[in-house]
Parts: sequence; structure tokens; C-alpha cells
Amino acid sequence: MALTATTPTTATSALGATATGSSADSEQRFLKLLVTQLNNQDPLNPLDNAQLTSQLAQMSTVSGIEKLNTAFQSLLAQSGSSQVLQSASLIGRTVLVPGNALTMQQGAAATPFAVDMPAAADSVKVAITNAAGDTVRSYDLGALAPGVKTLSWDGKTDGGVPVADGSYTVNVVSTAAGAQVASTALTYAAVSSVAQSGTGVSLDLGAGRQASLSDVRLIL
Repeated sequence: MALTATTPTTATSALGATATGSSADSEQRFLKLLVTQLNNQDPLNPLDNAQLTSQLAQMSTVSGIEKLNTAFQSLLAQSGSSQVLQSASLIGRTVLVPGNALTMQQGAAATPFAVDMPAAADSVKVAITNAAGDTVRSYDLGALAPGVKTLSWDGKTDGGVPVADGSYTVNVVSTAAGAQVASTALTYAAVSSVAQSGTGVSLDLGAGRQASLSDVRLIL
């Protein structure tokens, strides 16, 4: 198990240096153009004070925005590193996240899973299928309110016959007033490592499976 975090110092320093250089270059070019404009203005129609003040204000605004962007990028980098460190406490813990894969091993305890209902449904049916797509176990949950409904599978068919060891899939179909509504199967997985990605903190659940912090519904 490992904790992986991209160090933001180098990237932030480079970004800050680039922004600082860009701001300084822009100011130099502006001042050069302003001086040239003043030196070559028409004596009979000199540059208006209001125009000069407006140009100076615009330059100040551009410079301020560049400095604000630099500070914001630095803050984001620090926030990302802080999230990774806080998420390190999840390593070794079991989380409930979206997923429909179940692994059955005879002799093991019942396999838990869950159904996430963003909205209420009049009818919720769950089917567990084998690798061939055949339904081996079905659940009729009836009407469900919004929320997470936890379930468990004892590894047997609807007829009470133990299934073979292997991988199975959870399928959920939910309807309300005859129309299909959103519902998501949830399964449990152990967090082996956390890392900072371009979209935030990513949890490595093993077997090539990834999840984000926002995916976590329950922590055991």
C-alpha cells in the first residue's frame, strides 16, 4: 500500500516565474509604448489626461489579474496536497463505491453490496448474473425512497443451490410510474493507495479499479 502525491513546488514555482516574467514584460512594453505615444503626440491635440489615466488603470488591472491567477494556482496546489494527506487515512479501509462486480468464494461470509437511489422508485429489482449472463439470484425490493439500500448475497441461487466460485454482476432496474429512474449498484472494495490526479484525489481499489472521493458512499 502506498501514498502517491505529485509535489506541487516545482510546477508552482515555474508557473509563478512565468507569470511574473509575463507581467514584467507586459509592463515594460506598455511603458515603452506610452513614452513613445507621449513623445510623438500632436502638440495641437495632446493626449487627454482621462485617456492617460484610463490606460494606466487598464495596465494595473491586467497586472493585478496575473498576480491573482498566480496566487490562485498556488492555493489549488496546496489544497490538492492537503487532500491527499487527509485521504491517506483511507488506505487499508473498505469503502462502498459505484460498481457492479461481485466475487463469490464458497466458505466465505455473505457478500455485501448496495443500491443507490437518487430518487424514489415504485419498483426496484436486482438481478445477479454469472459470466454467461444468466440470472442466478433475483431480489424484488418493491418501492424504495431516495438513499442507499444495503443488501447481501449468500452465494446461492433462487432455488438455494450454492453457485460456483467466480465473478458475478449486479444489475439494477428501477421504475416510477412506469418510467425507468436512475439507480446505481454499489460494491465494497479496499483502498490500497491514494494519489492526486488532474480531477482531484483518486483512490486505487486494486485490480485496475479507481474511484474518486466523491464516489465514496460509506467507509468501514
